Amino acid sequence: MTRNGGQLLVESLVALGARKAFGVPGESYLAVLDALHDTQGTLDYVLCRNEGGAGFMAAAYGKLTGQPGICMVTRGPGATNASIGVHTAMQDSAPMILLVGQVGTDMKGREAFQEVDYKAVFGTMVKWAVEIDQIERIPEILSRAWTMAISGRPGPVVIALPEDMLTSQTDVQPLTSPITLSEPFPAPESMARLREMLAGAKRPVILYGGCNWKGAGTAPIQAFAEASDIPVVAVFRYQDQFDNTSPVFCGEAGVGMTPAVKKLIREADVILAINNRFGENSTDGYTLLDVPQPKQRLIHVHGSDLEIGKIYRPELGIQAGPNAFATALGALEPVKGDWADWRAEGRAAYEAGFDLPNLPSPVDMGKVCAHLRDVLPEDMILTNGAGNFTVWSGRFFKFGPKARLLAPQSGAMGYGLPAAIAAKVAQPEKTVVCFAGDGDFQMNCTELATALQAGAQPIVLILNNGIYGTIRAHQERNYPTRVSGTTMVNPDFAALARAYGFHAERVETTADFAAAFDRALASKTGAVLDLNISPEALTPRQSLSQMRDAALAAKDKA
Repeated sequence: MTRNGGQLLVESLVALGARKAFGVPGESYLAVLDALHDTQGTLDYVLCRNEGGAGFMAAAYGKLTGQPGICMVTRGPGATNASIGVHTAMQDSAPMILLVGQVGTDMKGREAFQEVDYKAVFGTMVKWAVEIDQIERIPEILSRAWTMAISGRPGPVVIALPEDMLTSQTDVQPLTSPITLSEPFPAPESMARLREMLAGAKRPVILYGGCNWKGAGTAPIQAFAEASDIPVVAVFRYQDQFDNTSPVFCGEAGVGMTPAVKKLIREADVILAINNRFGENSTDGYTLLDVPQPKQRLIHVHGSDLEIGKIYRPELGIQAGPNAFATALGALEPVKGDWADWRAEGRAAYEAGFDLPNLPSPVDMGKVCAHLRDVLPEDMILTNGAGNFTVWSGRFFKFGPKARLLAPQSGAMGYGLPAAIAAKVAQPEKTVVCFAGDGDFQMNCTELATALQAGAQPIVLILNNGIYGTIRAHQERNYPTRVSGTTMVNPDFAALARAYGFHAERVETTADFAAAFDRALASKTGAVLDLNISPEALTPRQSLSQMRDAALAAKDKA
């Protein structure tokens, strides 16, 4: 039996286990679209409204499921639009495969219509960028791309597909089965050394990250930490991967890191870092540990040898998959030391962070989050994009073992809504709530149409304060009273959402929120709640005016 390149690609994707693809159609990959006509119900194509939204959806799908999120876009403008999702997947260490149409092989190198050198454009933001010029190599390269996306440090792969290659014929057979990968297991002597280092500590800390946890996930780490009374800290935007109700969980090392978390990391004498890449936000700008030789004794565990020692020299480096390592750690005899007060102080500071003053806003987000903590199910999925508003979804929920947070380490605005749609596509039975600022929401609000068409409509909370809050905060701190380019005139978000088939309301006061959210939960068509937030309530504990006054006072002293 002969088939064209599009059919060979799609049949191989199905064999590997792909069940959803997010994309915007293009004439450069018509043969793939035609092949997808025969896979409806097996490999479904989720039609998006912008390639940027499709890229975000694929990145979020990979982060949520652990399987590569598949994105399909056309050449040139389609690929560059999708690049924001690729960059996000890379910084999130989330598996993703971007399939891009390409000009015919007979036109390459001439700057043909929409021609792009994908290896050059994507080379620094992906694990691998490749072009398939020979139809016979589709199964080989696709299998390698899938394996690469999910192994080591997971991440995105870009595959360019010349149009004439996709329409040519071959008798090469497609892939017939998925790939099963076993994680590298830590050596017994490494685990013995690790235990010895922890047992000799006075102020140990466990720091974890990553999204490629499976099965029991971090539960064995939790059991070891609780039995040893060692404080545990999540890296930026991965607090959902550990039970926040555990007495050893002490918070998140991320943007706006609390003094208590900074203290835990800075004053630790032994740090067990598991599955994290030591990003800027989780190290307070690389200041909590000295580069390249930390004062803290560092044990760094990662599935990729490229991450161990990349920034910080560990005293003990262990190349092991996160789940394999968690199993090995759970089997270790707990360690005992005189650090109970150290752990208790960290936990007490975390708990105290939920106590908030009344906020100067018609809708008080502190009270909104308190209500949501009471009514949302334990398997909730929260999403957000980027902005000051993300403090609410990131800091004011306690994620249990069944809850998830989809939030971009890249700080990409516009991620939250596509991520929420991807979550409803992947797990339609779950309650999915997207937190979005008014600026963040408008980056990808057209994807409400994608949600409507796919029957994947989440609940969206728009924190509408009429400003680009993060930039405005920086303005007031650095150039007080000189507002420039950060004030927005917004549309009627409720009317816009209703036009897209959503239940929608404007929520004017805190007292109105509970009933409005009940109606949102009851809606069969998702919901958008436009929350009346004052610009003054820019952060949970400092108002916009207080920021400005502090900056002016400092300027006067200078």
